[in-house]
Formats: sequence, C-alpha cells, structure tokens
Amino acid sequence: MSCTSADQFCFDKELALKLRIGALFTILAAGAIGVCFPFLGKTFKALSPERDAFLAIKAFAAGVILSTGFVHVLPDAFDSLTSSCLSENPWAKFPFAGFVSMLGALFTLLLDVTASAYYQRRAEKFSGTASTPEDPPKVAESDNRIHSHAHAHSPAHADQDSLEAGNLKVRQRVVSQVLEAGIVAHSVIIGIALGASQVPCTIRPLFGALTFHQFFEGMGLGGCIAQAGFGNLSVVVMALAFSLTTPLGIAVGIGISSTYNENSSTALIVQGLFDAASSGILIYMALVDLIAADFLGRRMTNNTRLQMWCFASLFLGAGAMSLLAKWA
Repeated sequence: MSCTSADQFCFDKELALKLRIGALFTILAAGAIGVCFPFLGKTFKALSPERDAFLAIKAFAAGVILSTGFVHVLPDAFDSLTSSCLSENPWAKFPFAGFVSMLGALFTLLLDVTASAYYQRRAEKFSGTASTPEDPPKVAESDNRIHSHAHAHSPAHADQDSLEAGNLKVRQRVVSQVLEAGIVAHSVIIGIALGASQVPCTIRPLFGALTFHQFFEGMGLGGCIAQAGFGNLSVVVMALAFSLTTPLGIAVGIGISSTYNENSSTALIVQGLFDAASSGILIYMALVDLIAADFLGRRMTNNTRLQMWCFASLFLGAGAMSLLAKWA
C-alpha cells in the first residue's frame, strides 16, 4: 500500500466529483427524513411513542447503531491505527483502537451518570420534593384516621409519580444529547473521507451504505429526541446538527481533496482515534440506553408478543447494517 498517495485504481476525478455532490444531497435528505420520521407520530397515531410500532422501529434503529459501532467504526479504527504507514513504535506495540474505544464507553458512562444526577437534583430542587419531609398530621378522632390517612398520602403519591416522570424525561434528554455527540464525531470523519476520495469504485458503495446508515441512525436518534420532550427550538437544532454533519464533512472533503492524503500519518491517527472513541460511545449507547432501557422495561417484559417483534426488529437492523460492511 502506498503511504504517499491515494489508490489510483478506478481513478476518475470528474466522475468522482459528480458522485460526491450527489452523495452530499442524498445523504442530507436521508438523514433529515430519518431524524424527522419519529415525529410523524403527531400526525399518524400508529407511529406515536406510546404505540408498539414505535418500539419496534426504535429497536431496528438500535440494531443499526450497534452494528455501526461494532462492525463499521471499530474495525475502521483498528485498520487506521495498525496501518503499515504508521511508525511501529508505539502504534504496533499496543491496541490503541480497543483501548480508546473502551475509554469512550467509560467516559460516556461517566457523562451519562453525572448529567442525569445533576438534572435530577435540579428538578427535585425546583419541584420542592427534596425538602425535609414533615411529620405526618396527627388526627384526634379515630373514626377519621383512615379518611385523613388517604388524603395525606394522595398528594405524596402524585408528587412521586410526577418526579419519576420528570426523571425519565431528564434521562431521555441526556441519552439524546450523548448519542448525538457520538454520531456527530463519527459522521464528520466519514464525510471527509467520502468527500476527499477521487475513486468512483470507492465512492459508489459508500454512497449507498451511508444513505441507508444515515436514515436509520437518524430514526434512532429522532426516537430518543421525540421521547425526551424537548422544546421546538431544541428539536430543530438537534435535527439540523445530525442532518448537516455528514454533508458538511463531504463538502470539506471535496474542498481539500487535491491535498488530502488518507494514508498520511496525521490523517490515519486522527481518523483512527475519532473512530475508536465514536465506536465506544455508539456501542455503549446502543446497548445501555437504547436496547436495555426498552427491552428490560416493564412495558416490554409484560408483553411477550411485543418482545418477539422487537427482538426480530433488533436483529434485522443489526443484520442489515452488518451486511453493508461487505461494500463499505
């Protein structure tokens, strides 16, 4: 493998530019449609987060994200950081890709827990539920005790339910934001790689794979955003950030394609480290915050039929995305 120039096989600068521009707009549309799809539940009730169909679609998207981390991003990180174009010391002496992926997952856990705890404490402070509980009211007349007991505890139960619902929303918001951070980090790199390529034989399979990937990854992220109950402005900003990241990466890649060398040591190290960290984030988020959160939840554990449909959807998503690794 040449470490000074890109592979010249199937080189066609003019055709490559047309394919890259086409990919930019197609991937932009696929990402935008995917991330907005879960919000159709406001129009089509069958797709609302309360319906079983939404959980099945979300399971499919979770499978896509899990496969992206394990089958696409992590192997790319290993390829970059073990390339013969890098010096043997230290890159061949230690499995940096696996190590950085592990760190990505651990720091995601740290951020997940820290952010959830912070927002939960803030929610309790503003709701007043964190104040010291008062002594239960004393009732003088025995025949009124049961009646008074019920009234004394009803507001407490209501407050507890409200607090739990608020904590769930907080959790879903943290999940959405961390998941988007992991997706964006990887999307920038892969967009630049596609935009900088001048080899149509490389661009064509990436074109199709990334279109599929952006659509279903967008569905997974959009489902988390829809459940989190963000305001309209936050929803628009997060949807735009996801939709535009890969196309912007492609645009940057097109701009630097004349000088960019994907086999240079700087490009390999930066791409490898970003991919490794992204894989850890995506794997953690897919397993912990998407799959485990839904599959171990009361709604699914109490419904065997829904479990079966969601498992089938999960494996279908993971399998379909894994199959794309043959071409990209």
